[in-house]
Amino acid sequence: MITIKTFVFGPFQENTYLLYDESKECIVIDPGCYDSHEREELTDFIEANKLKPVKLLNTHCHLDHMFGNGFITETYKIKPEFDKNEQMVFDTYLPTANMYNLEASPSSAPEKYLKEGDEIKFGNSTLEITSVPGHSPGSLTFYNREQKFMIVGDVLFYGSIGRSDLPGGNHNTLISSIHTKLLPLGDDYTVYSGHGKSTSIGFERMNNPYLND
Repeated sequence: MITIKTFVFGPFQENTYLLYDESKECIVIDPGCYDSHEREELTDFIEANKLKPVKLLNTHCHLDHMFGNGFITETYKIKPEFDKNEQMVFDTYLPTANMYNLEASPSSAPEKYLKEGDEIKFGNSTLEITSVPGHSPGSLTFYNREQKFMIVGDVLFYGSIGRSDLPGGNHNTLISSIHTKLLPLGDDYTVYSGHGKSTSIGFERMNNPYLND
């Protein structure tokens, strides 16, 4: 069974997710740990639970989801994996941080590109991948059918959706992605977003104003 641990990190209050099972293998999704205290909080949890990080995944490559990439690679010798359509966003990571006057550690190049239909395996567990562009050109959602949850990055939030006015974003594409890729998975899926509290597909289907125009 997969356990999901959430950390809220960085100046943008981004949700970093650590997923692990009884094997003690774990994956890190969107490490937003920005300073030494946040990095220590993450590594302390990993060490206290005797976990072994085996994969580093990015739902997308906006800077707040990448602040900890370099640290994770240096500490655990695993490189990021994301959709190839995010490469253009990845390439603007450091210039964007500089624009916001934020200190950012470089991220290593990706270990591999991910795409819809791929599977992420760790320990005794598997995540499936679906492509959900619109917030960014290569946004991915990682989901598990058995436990009915999804890690969606900044595509869908409690009562809201991701912004689409950043480079590579498109509002109509984002709405289409949610309707065709996420909602069909089922109302009983828990949605873990890149910011804020978790929600469910059923709640958003009924209450999200952006999905009921």
